Amino acid sequence: MADQNKLPLEYKGFPLNRKDNVIYYGNLSDPYIILLQVTSSIPVDADMTMATKVSIQLQHTDPSMSGRSKVVRSSEKNSLYAAMDLAHIWLTRALSAR
Repeated sequence: MADQNKLPLEYKGFPLNRKDNVIYYGNLSDPYIILLQVTSSIPVDADMTMATKVSIQLQHTDPSMSGRSKVVRSSEKNSLYAAMDLAHIWLTRALSAR
């Protein structure tokens, strides 16, 4: 019953899905999605960590494409906020260009 009341996480109108250190940003039904992977983090508190290196990839969602050919753009940022900001720019530009 508690799972029914959960609201999906969103950032600037696009959904966020997280599994461990990987965050998917965007709709899988769209032609593009962003994959963010936290590659390095530091402890901030007893039970909290802060990302210090985040890998960003703009990818095609076409299932017929192979792994490497799906990647359109990639970069690396020093914070999750900077990575999310860039991810939003890339995703909105890619979706508006079609």
